[in-house]
Amino acid sequence: MKNNRISLNGVNLHYAAVAYKDRSVKSLMAGLLRKRAQNTGVVDIHALKDVSVEIVSGERVGLLGHNGAGKSTFLKTVAGLYPISSGKLKVVGQVRSLFDLSLGFEPDATGRENILYRGLLLGLTPSFMRAKEAEIVEFAGLGEFIDYPIKTYSAGMQVRLAFAISTTVGGDVLLLDEVIGAGDANFMAKAKARISSLIEQAEILVLASHDLGALRSICTRGLVFHHGKLMFDGNIEAAIAEYASINGLNNVG
Repeated sequence: MKNNRISLNGVNLHYAAVAYKDRSVKSLMAGLLRKRAQNTGVVDIHALKDVSVEIVSGERVGLLGHNGAGKSTFLKTVAGLYPISSGKLKVVGQVRSLFDLSLGFEPDATGRENILYRGLLLGLTPSFMRAKEAEIVEFAGLGEFIDYPIKTYSAGMQVRLAFAISTTVGGDVLLLDEVIGAGDANFMAKAKARISSLIEQAEILVLASHDLGALRSICTRGLVFHHGKLMFDGNIEAAIAEYASINGLNNVG
């Protein structure tokens, strides 16, 4: 077994966001009439709060939490998309991530041209992408639309192509954020089969999902996030129970 791992020690992540706040009922009504809010400046969002965790080869880890709890932020931080504000982060192994699937598409370029562009963003070589092009085109199932500009695609078509490109090669560390939902029943079946194959190949899996059944069937360990804090780290059943308790949920058994 390889010595791949994800290590966070006291990691904090801050980012700036524009705050909108009305000072009175009168200003609120005026803002509504103008169809705009009053900008009161920039606020600091503390998205991850002193997170420490170690994930090693062989582990299948599920992330639980309400929307905005920090699951996706955690994944994107591990993927290197968000720079941490303090603490230490170390990832050993080739990372493959499946989120923000349409990121990196050039709308005026064709689907075929975007296969190369997105491959380069994934760190893959032009020769590798050319060798994989026919397989990607067939998997996406876009027919003649593969030679049409991306801007003519529906959202579902874009996700199908992005999924086909992004999953053409696996990695040691696989990061998933509920990406399956990109087409008809036939494509969904193909997508699930490919995801299963990638999971089997990966040394480490980290999956963020609201599908408790999927978490139970795939993961053995669970991390529960709440308002940017890591509240619980343990076996998946205990993690689901803690997630339900924190959020006042019933009938999650």
